[in-house]
Amino acid sequence: MESLSTRVLTSVVGFALISVMIWIGWWAMLPALIFVSVMGLYEYVRMLDRNDIDVRRVSLGVFAAAIIVASLPVWAQTPPWPGGSWREVVLTIALAYLLVMEVVRPGERPLERVVYSVFGLLYIPWLLGYFLLLRYSPDATAGLLYFALPLLATFAADIGGFFGGYYFGRRKLAPEVSPGKTVEGAIGGLLAGFLIVLTISSLSGIWSPLESLLYSILVASASQLGDLAESLIKRALKTKDSGTSLPGHGGFLDRIDSLLFAVPATYLFLQISVFSR
Repeated sequence: MESLSTRVLTSVVGFALISVMIWIGWWAMLPALIFVSVMGLYEYVRMLDRNDIDVRRVSLGVFAAAIIVASLPVWAQTPPWPGGSWREVVLTIALAYLLVMEVVRPGERPLERVVYSVFGLLYIPWLLGYFLLLRYSPDATAGLLYFALPLLATFAADIGGFFGGYYFGRRKLAPEVSPGKTVEGAIGGLLAGFLIVLTISSLSGIWSPLESLLYSILVASASQLGDLAESLIKRALKTKDSGTSLPGHGGFLDRIDSLLFAVPATYLFLQISVFSR
Protein backbone atom coordinates (compact mmCIF):
# COMPACT_ATOMS: atom_id res chain seq x y z
CA MET A 1 0.00 0.00 0.00
CA GLU A 2 2.87 2.37 0.74
CA SER A 3 4.35 1.72 -2.70
CA LEU A 4 0.95 2.24 -4.34
CA SER A 5 0.41 5.50 -2.40
CA THR A 6 3.83 6.77 -3.46
CA ARG A 7 3.10 5.82 -7.06
CA VAL A 8 -0.27 7.58 -7.05
CA LEU A 9 1.18 10.70 -5.39
CA THR A 10 3.99 10.90 -7.94
CA SER A 11 1.46 10.44 -10.76
CA VAL A 12 -0.81 13.21 -9.48
CA VAL A 13 2.06 15.66 -8.94
CA GLY A 14 3.57 14.84 -12.33
CA PHE A 15 0.19 15.14 -14.06
CA ALA A 16 -0.40 18.56 -12.46
CA LEU A 17 3.05 19.85 -13.45
CA ILE A 18 2.67 18.63 -17.03
CA SER A 19 -0.79 20.20 -17.28
CA VAL A 20 0.49 23.58 -16.11
CA MET A 21 3.40 23.56 -18.54
CA ILE A 22 1.18 22.57 -21.45
CA TRP A 23 -1.27 25.34 -20.58
CA ILE A 24 1.53 27.94 -20.43
CA GLY A 25 2.88 26.97 -23.84
CA TRP A 26 6.14 26.38 -25.65
CA TRP A 27 8.36 28.60 -23.50
CA ALA A 28 7.57 26.43 -20.48
CA MET A 29 7.51 23.17 -22.42
CA LEU A 30 10.82 23.72 -24.21
CA PRO A 31 13.15 23.67 -21.17
CA ALA A 32 11.07 20.93 -19.55
CA LEU A 33 11.28 18.72 -22.64
CA ILE A 34 15.01 19.32 -22.98
CA PHE A 35 15.45 18.37 -19.32
CA VAL A 36 13.34 15.21 -19.66
CA SER A 37 15.14 14.33 -22.89
CA VAL A 38 18.57 14.67 -21.29
CA MET A 39 17.46 12.75 -18.19
CA GLY A 40 15.93 10.01 -20.35
CA LEU A 41 19.14 9.72 -22.37
CA TYR A 42 21.14 9.65 -19.14
CA GLU A 43 19.08 6.67 -17.95
CA TYR A 44 19.43 5.04 -21.37
CA VAL A 45 23.22 5.49 -21.31
CA ARG A 46 23.35 4.08 -17.76
CA MET A 47 21.58 0.94 -18.97
CA LEU A 48 24.04 0.68 -21.87
CA ASP A 49 26.98 1.09 -19.48
CA ARG A 50 25.81 -1.92 -17.45
CA ASN A 51 26.09 -3.97 -20.64
CA ASP A 52 29.48 -2.59 -21.64
CA ILE A 53 28.05 -0.62 -24.58
CA ASP A 54 29.70 2.72 -25.18
CA VAL A 55 28.16 5.79 -26.87
CA ARG A 56 29.18 9.43 -27.28
CA ARG A 57 27.37 10.98 -24.32
CA VAL A 58 28.01 14.67 -24.93
CA SER A 59 27.05 14.40 -28.59
CA LEU A 60 23.79 12.67 -27.65
CA GLY A 61 22.91 15.45 -25.21
CA VAL A 62 23.67 18.22 -27.73
CA PHE A 63 21.71 16.62 -30.56
CA ALA A 64 18.83 15.75 -28.21
CA ALA A 65 18.46 19.43 -27.26
CA ALA A 66 18.75 20.44 -30.93
CA ILE A 67 15.96 18.05 -31.97
CA ILE A 68 13.65 19.45 -29.28
CA VAL A 69 14.42 23.03 -30.36
CA ALA A 70 13.84 22.09 -34.00
CA SER A 71 10.36 20.85 -33.00
CA LEU A 72 9.22 24.36 -32.05
CA PRO A 73 6.19 25.48 -34.08
CA VAL A 74 8.00 28.60 -35.35
CA TRP A 75 10.29 26.44 -37.50
CA ALA A 76 7.31 24.85 -39.25
CA GLN A 77 6.61 28.22 -40.88
CA THR A 78 9.98 28.19 -42.64
CA PRO A 79 10.69 24.57 -43.62
CA PRO A 80 14.07 23.74 -45.21
CA TRP A 81 12.21 22.37 -48.25
CA PRO A 82 8.53 21.87 -49.14
CA GLY A 83 7.13 19.17 -46.89
CA GLY A 84 10.36 18.89 -44.90
CA SER A 85 11.22 19.78 -41.32
CA TRP A 86 14.23 21.04 -39.43
CA ARG A 87 13.92 17.98 -37.20
CA GLU A 88 14.96 15.85 -40.16
CA VAL A 89 17.90 18.17 -40.81
CA VAL A 90 19.14 17.84 -37.22
CA LEU A 91 18.74 14.06 -37.24
CA THR A 92 20.61 13.78 -40.56
CA ILE A 93 23.45 15.94 -39.25
CA ALA A 94 23.57 13.83 -36.08
CA LEU A 95 23.86 10.60 -38.09
CA ALA A 96 26.56 12.08 -40.34
CA TYR A 97 28.49 13.41 -37.35
CA LEU A 98 28.39 10.09 -35.50
CA LEU A 99 29.59 8.23 -38.58
CA VAL A 100 32.41 10.72 -39.22
CA MET A 101 33.53 10.54 -35.58
CA GLU A 102 33.72 6.74 -35.79
CA VAL A 103 35.87 7.05 -38.90
CA VAL A 104 38.16 9.66 -37.32
CA ARG A 105 38.28 8.18 -33.81
CA PRO A 106 36.82 4.67 -33.97
CA GLY A 107 35.99 2.76 -30.82
CA GLU A 108 36.07 -0.98 -30.26
CA ARG A 109 32.64 -1.54 -31.84
CA PRO A 110 32.00 1.54 -34.04
CA LEU A 111 28.86 0.33 -35.81
CA GLU A 112 27.29 -0.69 -32.51
CA ARG A 113 28.01 2.75 -31.06
CA VAL A 114 26.34 4.48 -34.01
CA VAL A 115 23.28 2.21 -33.93
CA TYR A 116 22.66 2.60 -30.19
CA SER A 117 23.26 6.36 -30.40
CA VAL A 118 20.80 6.91 -33.26
CA PHE A 119 18.24 4.66 -31.59
CA GLY A 120 18.53 6.74 -28.41
CA LEU A 121 17.90 9.94 -30.37
CA LEU A 122 14.90 8.46 -32.17
CA TYR A 123 13.40 6.86 -29.09
CA ILE A 124 13.65 9.81 -26.71
CA PRO A 125 14.11 13.37 -28.12
CA TRP A 126 12.55 12.62 -31.52
CA LEU A 127 9.36 11.27 -29.94
CA LEU A 128 9.36 14.00 -27.26
CA GLY A 129 9.45 16.57 -30.05
CA TYR A 130 5.91 15.53 -30.97
CA PHE A 131 4.78 17.03 -27.68
CA LEU A 132 5.51 20.50 -29.08
CA LEU A 133 4.07 19.64 -32.49
CA LEU A 134 0.80 18.39 -30.98
CA ARG A 135 0.50 21.35 -28.59
CA TYR A 136 0.27 23.71 -31.59
CA SER A 137 -1.79 21.55 -33.97
CA PRO A 138 -3.61 23.15 -35.66
CA ASP A 139 -3.09 26.25 -33.48
CA ALA A 140 -2.32 27.20 -29.88
CA THR A 141 -5.97 27.19 -28.76
CA ALA A 142 -7.18 23.94 -30.33
CA GLY A 143 -3.84 22.29 -29.63
CA LEU A 144 -4.42 22.66 -25.92
CA LEU A 145 -7.57 20.53 -26.15
CA TYR A 146 -6.02 17.96 -28.46
CA PHE A 147 -3.01 17.57 -26.18
CA ALA A 148 -5.31 16.91 -23.24
CA LEU A 149 -6.71 13.85 -25.03
CA PRO A 150 -3.64 11.55 -24.92
CA LEU A 151 -2.67 12.89 -21.52
CA LEU A 152 -6.03 12.11 -19.92
CA ALA A 153 -6.62 8.96 -21.98
CA THR A 154 -3.23 7.52 -21.02
CA PHE A 155 -3.75 8.43 -17.38
CA ALA A 156 -7.18 6.74 -17.43
CA ALA A 157 -5.80 3.73 -19.32
CA ASP A 158 -3.09 3.28 -16.68
CA ILE A 159 -5.68 3.26 -13.91
CA GLY A 160 -8.13 1.08 -15.84
CA GLY A 161 -5.35 -1.30 -16.82
CA PHE A 162 -4.11 -1.59 -13.24
CA PHE A 163 -7.50 -2.40 -11.73
CA GLY A 164 -8.60 -4.50 -14.71
CA GLY A 165 -5.48 -6.60 -14.41
CA TYR A 166 -5.63 -6.73 -10.61
CA TYR A 167 -9.22 -7.98 -10.38
CA PHE A 168 -9.71 -9.84 -13.66
CA GLY A 169 -6.23 -10.53 -15.05
CA ARG A 170 -5.84 -14.14 -16.18
CA ARG A 171 -4.21 -14.25 -19.62
CA LYS A 172 -0.75 -12.80 -20.15
CA LEU A 173 -0.47 -10.12 -22.82
CA ALA A 174 3.27 -10.43 -23.54
CA PRO A 175 4.77 -12.83 -20.98
CA GLU A 176 8.25 -12.80 -22.50
CA VAL A 177 8.49 -9.01 -22.39
CA SER A 178 6.34 -7.91 -19.46
CA PRO A 179 4.97 -10.78 -17.33
CA GLY A 180 2.72 -8.47 -15.31
CA LYS A 181 0.65 -7.28 -18.29
CA THR A 182 -2.61 -9.10 -18.96
CA VAL A 183 -5.18 -9.07 -21.76
CA GLU A 184 -7.90 -8.15 -19.25
CA GLY A 185 -5.80 -5.23 -18.03
CA ALA A 186 -5.37 -4.00 -21.59
CA ILE A 187 -9.14 -4.19 -22.15
CA GLY A 188 -9.74 -2.33 -18.89
CA GLY A 189 -7.33 0.38 -20.01
CA LEU A 190 -9.07 0.66 -23.38
CA LEU A 191 -12.51 1.02 -21.78
CA ALA A 192 -11.32 3.63 -19.28
CA GLY A 193 -9.58 5.60 -22.03
CA PHE A 194 -12.65 5.42 -24.27
CA LEU A 195 -14.91 6.81 -21.53
CA ILE A 196 -12.57 9.78 -21.05
CA VAL A 197 -12.20 10.44 -24.79
CA LEU A 198 -15.94 10.08 -25.41
CA THR A 199 -16.72 12.50 -22.58
CA ILE A 200 -14.27 15.14 -23.81
CA SER A 201 -15.23 14.80 -27.47
CA SER A 202 -18.95 14.94 -26.65
CA LEU A 203 -18.58 18.06 -24.53
CA SER A 204 -16.35 19.82 -27.07
CA GLY A 205 -18.04 18.47 -30.20
CA ILE A 206 -14.76 17.66 -31.95
CA TRP A 207 -15.49 14.03 -32.85
CA SER A 208 -18.32 11.63 -33.40
CA PRO A 209 -18.67 8.56 -31.15
CA LEU A 210 -17.14 6.42 -33.93
CA GLU A 211 -14.11 8.69 -34.23
CA SER A 212 -13.76 8.69 -30.45
CA LEU A 213 -13.79 4.88 -30.45
CA LEU A 214 -11.21 4.68 -33.25
CA TYR A 215 -8.97 7.15 -31.47
CA SER A 216 -9.38 5.33 -28.15
CA ILE A 217 -8.29 2.06 -29.75
CA LEU A 218 -5.30 3.82 -31.33
CA VAL A 219 -4.15 5.66 -28.21
CA ALA A 220 -4.70 2.65 -25.94
CA SER A 221 -2.71 0.46 -28.32
CA ALA A 222 0.04 3.07 -28.62
CA SER A 223 0.14 3.47 -24.85
CA GLN A 224 0.45 -0.28 -24.32
CA LEU A 225 3.06 -0.53 -27.08
CA GLY A 226 5.09 2.26 -25.49
CA ASP A 227 5.02 0.46 -22.15
CA LEU A 228 5.97 -2.86 -23.73
CA ALA A 229 8.68 -1.26 -25.87
CA GLU A 230 10.42 0.11 -22.80
CA SER A 231 10.05 -3.24 -21.07
CA LEU A 232 11.66 -4.86 -24.12
CA ILE A 233 14.59 -2.42 -23.94
CA LYS A 234 15.08 -3.02 -20.22
CA ARG A 235 14.87 -6.77 -20.66
CA ALA A 236 17.39 -6.67 -23.52
CA LEU A 237 19.73 -4.54 -21.38
CA LYS A 238 19.11 -6.66 -18.26
CA THR A 239 17.70 -3.80 -16.19
CA LYS A 240 14.63 -3.76 -13.94
CA ASP A 241 14.05 0.03 -13.83
CA SER A 242 15.52 2.71 -16.08
CA GLY A 243 16.40 4.80 -13.01
CA THR A 244 15.40 5.84 -9.49
CA SER A 245 14.61 9.53 -9.99
CA LEU A 246 10.83 9.30 -9.50
CA PRO A 247 9.52 7.70 -6.26
CA GLY A 248 7.33 4.70 -6.97
CA HIS A 249 7.96 4.87 -10.72
CA GLY A 250 11.65 4.20 -11.21
CA GLY A 251 13.12 6.60 -13.76
CA PHE A 252 11.84 9.17 -16.24
CA LEU A 253 11.61 6.59 -19.01
CA ASP A 254 9.49 4.37 -16.77
CA ARG A 255 7.00 7.21 -16.37
CA ILE A 256 6.82 8.63 -19.91
CA ASP A 257 7.07 5.37 -21.87
CA SER A 258 3.33 5.32 -22.67
CA LEU A 259 3.19 9.00 -23.67
CA LEU A 260 6.22 8.60 -25.92
CA PHE A 261 3.98 6.59 -28.24
CA ALA A 262 0.54 8.00 -27.39
CA VAL A 263 1.38 11.64 -28.19
CA PRO A 264 2.91 10.96 -31.65
CA ALA A 265 0.01 8.60 -32.43
CA THR A 266 -2.44 11.39 -31.54
CA TYR A 267 -0.58 13.89 -33.73
CA LEU A 268 -0.66 11.52 -36.70
CA PHE A 269 -4.32 10.65 -36.10
CA LEU A 270 -5.25 14.31 -36.17
CA GLN A 271 -3.26 14.99 -39.32
CA ILE A 272 -4.94 12.11 -41.13
CA SER A 273 -8.53 12.18 -39.86
CA VAL A 274 -9.24 15.75 -38.84
CA PHE A 275 -7.00 18.40 -40.38
CA SER A 276 -7.06 16.83 -43.82
CA ARG A 277 -10.75 17.65 -44.15
